[in-house]
Amino acid sequence: MLTAISGGIGSGKSVVARMLQAMGYEVYDCDSRARRLIDNSDSIKQSIARELGACCIATDGSLNRKTVSDIVFSDAGKLGILNAITHAAVRDDLAKWNREQTGRLKFVETAILYQSGIDRMVDAVIEVAAPIDVRVERIERRNGLERDDIIRRIESQNFIAENPHHTIYTILNDDTTPILPQLQAILSALAD
Repeated sequence: MLTAISGGIGSGKSVVARMLQAMGYEVYDCDSRARRLIDNSDSIKQSIARELGACCIATDGSLNRKTVSDIVFSDAGKLGILNAITHAAVRDDLAKWNREQTGRLKFVETAILYQSGIDRMVDAVIEVAAPIDVRVERIERRNGLERDDIIRRIESQNFIAENPHHTIYTILNDDTTPILPQLQAILSALAD
């Protein structure tokens, strides 16, 4: 059974993913795998440069992530182009990873579950939710971004499926409600 751990930037989905890994579960991290796929694929980098501009590639041939971020988080159309380039590669990699795992419960961490098409690959979803002010504060501390940049990133991920075809569980991560009991209850439900 493949279950998504989803939620926008700063919601705490990575905290939940690390808890699951500490419990012995396998977790596929879409962000880190996407970075690795891009770093190791000249064709993906060439597609990004062709669509977003040569400025996206550094002189050493690596992806200039700061430039790409500046472009895509200020232009929804450009974000859509970047996503179209990367999502198919991530879905293929996830499908391969899922086949290779032997555990009954497996997890995939993703901020953009529905936009990426990964929602069609999972059996259930754990949605990690946090109030917007808590999310902004976390991102400011962790990433050192300006508030306007944070809001743009949050808005770029703001999407809920109208008719989800799987069970959705919610974990409230508001810095006061304990996560572990919520997660244990969900794991019990998934194991049934």
